[in-house]
Amino acid sequence: MARLSQKLFSPRLRQFGHILPFNVFVWILLLFYLSPVFFIIVTAMKPTEQLTDRNSPLYPASMVRYEYQGREYPLYHVPTEAGIQQWALIKPRRATSEFIDPQHPESGPIQWQGSWRTLKRVYQFHIAWENFTVLFKSLLFPRMFLSTSLMTLIGEIAVLTSSIVVAYGFSRFSLPGGNLLFYILIATILIPEKVTFIPSYFVYVNYLHWRGTFLPILLPLFFGNAVYIFLLRQNFKSIPVDLEEAAMLDGAGPLQRLFYVILPQSWPVVITVSLLYFFYSWNEIREVSLYLGSNIKLMPLSYGVQTYQSFTPIQNLIEASTIVVLAVPVILLFLFQRFFLQGLVITGMEEGTSSGV
Repeated sequence: MARLSQKLFSPRLRQFGHILPFNVFVWILLLFYLSPVFFIIVTAMKPTEQLTDRNSPLYPASMVRYEYQGREYPLYHVPTEAGIQQWALIKPRRATSEFIDPQHPESGPIQWQGSWRTLKRVYQFHIAWENFTVLFKSLLFPRMFLSTSLMTLIGEIAVLTSSIVVAYGFSRFSLPGGNLLFYILIATILIPEKVTFIPSYFVYVNYLHWRGTFLPILLPLFFGNAVYIFLLRQNFKSIPVDLEEAAMLDGAGPLQRLFYVILPQSWPVVITVSLLYFFYSWNEIREVSLYLGSNIKLMPLSYGVQTYQSFTPIQNLIEASTIVVLAVPVILLFLFQRFFLQGLVITGMEEGTSSGV
């Protein structure tokens, strides 16, 4: 008994008992948080006829039908003296309806007293993959995917190159008024996009005539992004300067030190910046609708799917198109989640506190 009590009240079990309520609470909270995602996935796989039946099951299912005299009739759960029977409704009426028993069709129609509208239909598990087939047939999916990939790839190269170079300059070189320039750069994050949106649109469309091209969307990325520059600069400042000084003694220039000393130690934050821009570019709709909405050949996937949802207001088809747009970002986040979580931690806190930023 003493040994049994020691095993029951061992430190490991006591620790597990302490953290168990918290873990259960976290899992319940996570399920509530992810419930909209589960709803989207389940609804996307439901047949359209299931959406109109409030008594249908929560999982994807199709109505069970029975063929009688060359026609198909839906099956219902019908209460009888012998219990609940699954009969096919052939003649619905207000007070008395006629059913056929699929097990004994030779018996002919069966009269049933009551309102057939109160009966529940018979369902069987079925995933409506045709919802996705309709989507791919309705949209120029390969062309839209190619347009989105091209826009994302060029934007990634542009924003990464410019942001890395600017962040490296702010973190390693003493420029006249460098801190002031950095403060001004960070202050641009606080400017609402609506303030600059209309003037930018006016210049791009009326003066430069760039409507229907990628230029209004991609060209500003070659000048960097304030948020990405801030994340990269903070990470670069956390890398010891001694490593660069050793490379300088070997004759390495600024670009060589950047590519061979700084970047190999900054992959988490670089991948984080890449993912952040990818998520933004993949789901971009506002600028795309203004500048590329008139050019069907360059229309990306996000805007094409939104247009499709406007013309096809059926819930399961809307959810199916939503899954198609969300699938690629979710897969990428799953593959690179380790780097993403590491990069979200802004390093260099000690150095930033001592230097003032």
